[in-house]
Amino acid sequence: MSNNLLNQKLNVVNVGLELFSQTLVKQAVPTTHVSWRPPAGGNKEVAKILDKYEDRINAANEKVVQIYNDAQPVLTGVKPAHTVLKGLTKETILHAGPPIEWDDMCGPMKGAILGAIRFEGLAENDEKAVQLIKSGNIKLSPNHHHGSVGPMTGMITYHMPVFEVKNETFGNVAYCSINEGLGKVMRFGANDPEVLERLIWFRDSLGPAISDAIALCGGINLKVIMAQALAMGDEMHQRNIAASSLFARKICPLIAQLPMDNEAKTKAIKFICDNDQFFLNMAMAAAKSITDPAKGVKDSSIVTVMCRNGTEFGVKVAATGEQWFTAPANMPEGLYFPGYGPQDANPDMGDSAILEVIGLGGIAMAASPAVVRFVGAGSQDDAVRYTKEMGVISHGKSTQFLLATMNFEGSPLGIDIRKVIENDIVPVINTGMAHRLPGIGQIGAGVVKAPHGCFEKALVAFAETLTD
Repeated sequence: MSNNLLNQKLNVVNVGLELFSQTLVKQAVPTTHVSWRPPAGGNKEVAKILDKYEDRINAANEKVVQIYNDAQPVLTGVKPAHTVLKGLTKETILHAGPPIEWDDMCGPMKGAILGAIRFEGLAENDEKAVQLIKSGNIKLSPNHHHGSVGPMTGMITYHMPVFEVKNETFGNVAYCSINEGLGKVMRFGANDPEVLERLIWFRDSLGPAISDAIALCGGINLKVIMAQALAMGDEMHQRNIAASSLFARKICPLIAQLPMDNEAKTKAIKFICDNDQFFLNMAMAAAKSITDPAKGVKDSSIVTVMCRNGTEFGVKVAATGEQWFTAPANMPEGLYFPGYGPQDANPDMGDSAILEVIGLGGIAMAASPAVVRFVGAGSQDDAVRYTKEMGVISHGKSTQFLLATMNFEGSPLGIDIRKVIENDIVPVINTGMAHRLPGIGQIGAGVVKAPHGCFEKALVAFAETLTD
């Protein structure tokens, strides 16, 4: 019997250290690697609590996934930020990511803030803007503290127009700035006259035009567009070509009906149609509106927020409400534009990871073959592997975001911090890469993994809520 066993071809299941499986693979031995860590990362007290309340947690997580699936985000207008965002004063600058002090900010974030201050007419130049910040006359605050989100640096100020998205199922609203397109843009830290002139045009012309057009149709259901675009090859984070085109088909004929100067109409329509990422910001506001009703759901270990400010990565969890859990932001890995490399890149940045929270972006990478090469993720097989890995750390699946390349399986939904730690798998995020210095802008696109540290902190705090 033993001789027969030794003469048979081996099929190995490796549990634990991946190095062993890699060695076997190099020797052409069929190997399945199972990533395993002790429950709760080896914290026995936390593991005991999680085990005791497992049924309660699973029931709460089911409720949160249902909240995400039931949501119906509808674009209702474009509003001046100060008319809809609570606590926003003329001296308030909203930024992406968790809270951060000026001295700890990265180059692109600082560059964008200085430009935002000048846009609001609070300072004539960068030197005076810095003086205002250091004197305490400027309040810096995360978008998420004001019911809003923004890509990359995430700037939102008093007079900037913001998309308003209402979750018709639960009645809450969320907001996001208008996408600036590519090139020199404030979201990547640029702040020259061209950038500011574009924002002034957004404020005075484009924003009001889009809002008036939306009023003609009574609102646009964004979840419908997002589901259609996913089936057309978008993953809604780095690739929004289909979604932007679908939105343009709806909004441009309405803009054409407005009592505006023809030149102004043409400029607005051309900007929307030429911007392949135009829908990104609407998708972000939709995602924010989808996840907000889950804040404070007792006993749930599902993630409600992921975001980064170029220095730190932050998460929030349903059961712990508004509490932040942070760790240093990681560097993206991907493809750089000609002339740039890893030495030029800034750590990960932006509120746009809210899309991964609802099962899009890197989590839905399998749906978007075209984005795989753009972000340097390898092959389509690698993209499917990413999505399957995200399924391991998710509680359920989307009932609307279906993956055509995976036989219309629902996208993984409901990142569970217990599963992140147990399986040693962190969420993967598709992202743009900004130059570490202000004013240069985007230098590539890639994939970044969330840091373990914030999930480890969140799990400990979550366990404490179960015994309160």
